[in-house]
Amino acid sequence: MKKVIVAIDSFKGCLTTAEANQAAREGIIDKMPDAEVVQVPVSDGGEGWLDAFMAAMGGELVEVNVKDPLMRPIVTQYLVQGDTAVIEIAKASGLTLLSPEERNPMVATSYGTGQLIVDAVRKGCKHIIIGLGGSATSDCGIGMLRAIIDSFSKGGNWDDVRELDDVRFTIATDVTNPLCGENGAAFVFAPQKFATKRELSEFDSIAEREQTRPQVKGALHADVLALDARAKRFAEASAKHLGHDCQNMPGAGAAGGLGYAFLQYMNADCRSGIDLLLDTIHFDDLLQDADLVITGEGSADRQTLMGKLPFGILQRAQHHHVPVMLIAGRIADEQQLLNAGFYRVACINPPGLPLEIALQPTTAKKNIRLIMALI
Repeated sequence: MKKVIVAIDSFKGCLTTAEANQAAREGIIDKMPDAEVVQVPVSDGGEGWLDAFMAAMGGELVEVNVKDPLMRPIVTQYLVQGDTAVIEIAKASGLTLLSPEERNPMVATSYGTGQLIVDAVRKGCKHIIIGLGGSATSDCGIGMLRAIIDSFSKGGNWDDVRELDDVRFTIATDVTNPLCGENGAAFVFAPQKFATKRELSEFDSIAEREQTRPQVKGALHADVLALDARAKRFAEASAKHLGHDCQNMPGAGAAGGLGYAFLQYMNADCRSGIDLLLDTIHFDDLLQDADLVITGEGSADRQTLMGKLPFGILQRAQHHHVPVMLIAGRIADEQQLLNAGFYRVACINPPGLPLEIALQPTTAKKNIRLIMALI
């Protein structure tokens, strides 16, 4: 009997990790009815983070009334297991909570994420694991800090917050960018968070895949400059007040600068999201007698090799000499992916399939199932 591990990241806006895994399982069983298929929900800190940890360690989902990125009331959840809480910031401060026309990181706030932290601390949690991904904000975590101050400070400032003294924070992200500058939160990630009518496809494609500053013009560029300047002012004031400066630490630019707030104000540990999850689920043990791993994501290219989820899985599997197949809805830089060690790289979509059809969940599930014939 062949043992196959299926650990596919969510296809954003299309399939959850669980849905993608199940489609792959069905395709594997179609070809090899006697195969043992182990499904592992995964996330590197963004969409699906909560579901992946719940599958890994159990626990209870806690519902909380918080504010969304535009300060509207919503009900969302975080996970509690013992004295550990797991928070997915996108549940309170995520881009998916806004319509395309509402997206504007000049005004979007991370206040709701702070409310989740406050609730977890009040419930006695001593270790809080934060998945940083999918944020609608670029406020350097100022909104989050304000929510904590509003709840815990009698004097209205951070110096009066004592409830977090015994709480340990771990932030999880695949982003290594600093807070400010051409590789910082504003220049690299903020353009993806503006309303559709203001997006520039050149900016999105280069910033998302290359993490380098593209050439932009007009109002969007002016707003990015304003966001970066705001981040610099906040970092300088924070360093002067606290006596240390975390703005250049890897991960400070994650989630619109939320990473910086956790590092600077909460002395958080920063971990690779996928490594943290794989350690939690004892992935190396699963690999001991595995014959094959199937992983994937919505779009795979050379950026995949810069700490993203499928590469983290590949590195673990290589230590155990288990081949890894990579699938995606879009493939670029195939030879580089193969050179990195993936034994096979496959696009689930046939050539010429219109994007609007490819993004339909039923189509994606069917195509994942069909592509399993290549294993």
